[in-house]
Amino acid sequence: MNDETPDIQTSSSSGEASHQPDAGREPATVKKKRTKISAKAATAAIEARIGHKFADASLLATAFTHVSALKSARKRGDSYQRMEFLGDHVLGLIVSDMLYRAFPNADEGELSKRLADLVRKESCADVAKSLGLVDDIKLGAVGAGAGARLRKSVLGDICEAVIGAVFLDGGYAAAAQFVERNWTERMRKPRRPLRDPKTVLQEWAQGKGLPTPVYREVERTGPHHDPQFRRRSQ
Repeated sequence: MNDETPDIQTSSSSGEASHQPDAGREPATVKKKRTKISAKAATAAIEARIGHKFADASLLATAFTHVSALKSARKRGDSYQRMEFLGDHVLGLIVSDMLYRAFPNADEGELSKRLADLVRKESCADVAKSLGLVDDIKLGAVGAGAGARLRKSVLGDICEAVIGAVFLDGGYAAAAQFVERNWTERMRKPRRPLRDPKTVLQEWAQGKGLPTPVYREVERTGPHHDPQFRRRSQ
């Protein structure tokens, strides 16, 4: 009599082999966790450049989302556009306050000219470039060349959206700190003349009670795309 216990079979009764994990494939849960860690690291890097740690990181994500990256065009509110609107006005208020305190002898006209120069899109784009924000913009399915051009064209918008996000997350004080860090030097050294020579002459003439000057061209030099003129006023 054979008293040996039969071997236990691991295969199923249907004869199908049991499914074993692919040793060369990363489990979905691990991959998801790794992606989440990478996203947190990317967010922390942006926060370090901006100089503000967000309590609500979704605000920062929205500030960098172009409308082309949305799955549905009807959800435009999920792009940066609303934050850009808010940030534009927050920036104007903060820079106005900075100018008022920095130039106590400037009249309303001069302050307005300085404000217009500091809050224009080109100035905002320069700030975004200096902070290295161009590669953080989320775009939809566009070509490499088109994507590069689009990123540059929306840099000013992104900067204003970031200001709006900081304002929503940390209030006026946090937004003011961001603007003061990035606009104080620009405020002290305006890159464009506040008034062109023609405007200066006209204002002088009006102040003396004289008629508005009439100009006559006496010489033109330089290339066609960038000519220089000499004019005589009468």
